[in-house]
Amino acid sequence: MNHREEMFIGKTADISQEVCDGDRITSSSRRSFLGLLLGAGAAGVGALLSVPLFRFLLHPLLTATSSSSWKEVGSVEDLASVTSPVKKLVKIEQRDGWRKIVSEKALYVCKDATGRLCAFSSVCPHLGCSIAWHDEKSNFLCPCHNGQFTPDGKLLGGPPPRGMDQLEIKIEDGLLMVHYQNFRQLVRHKEVIA
Repeated sequence: MNHREEMFIGKTADISQEVCDGDRITSSSRRSFLGLLLGAGAAGVGALLSVPLFRFLLHPLLTATSSSSWKEVGSVEDLASVTSPVKKLVKIEQRDGWRKIVSEKALYVCKDATGRLCAFSSVCPHLGCSIAWHDEKSNFLCPCHNGQFTPDGKLLGGPPPRGMDQLEIKIEDGLLMVHYQNFRQLVRHKEVIA
């Protein structure tokens, strides 16, 4: 082999080495670009799929536990003739996290000292038992701990810390409407809870 052939073979080897190195660089940069593109796509899809998951998890925190609204009790005309407290049931819808609970709550409609209609919650302010009206005694009685209340809801005796909880009422289109709410028990002053 002469010197010329050796130079040619050497240059060819150098060129092929450069081409191989260039292919490696090009191949390596393609792989990293495709890996980056694939990673970004996976992160985007993951982010899109996580939106419903976060909404599901945060839903109980972002919504009210119960909606307080006005409920129809009955006709004012029918209730105008009451002489003693009358027990009425209203349907209440409550939301607790993901659950929606519809229940019937009892209340008493009666007349105050001036003769106007009023409504009281039947939940005892002591421990939450159901208060009942007793015609023979002409007062309200809580059967759990013998709490007693007057016909207008004032405390007569027993362990309850306050009288019966009066509910807001209004008259709309000849109907008595009540704003049903739950109140904290074992406290002296009426305090609304959700």
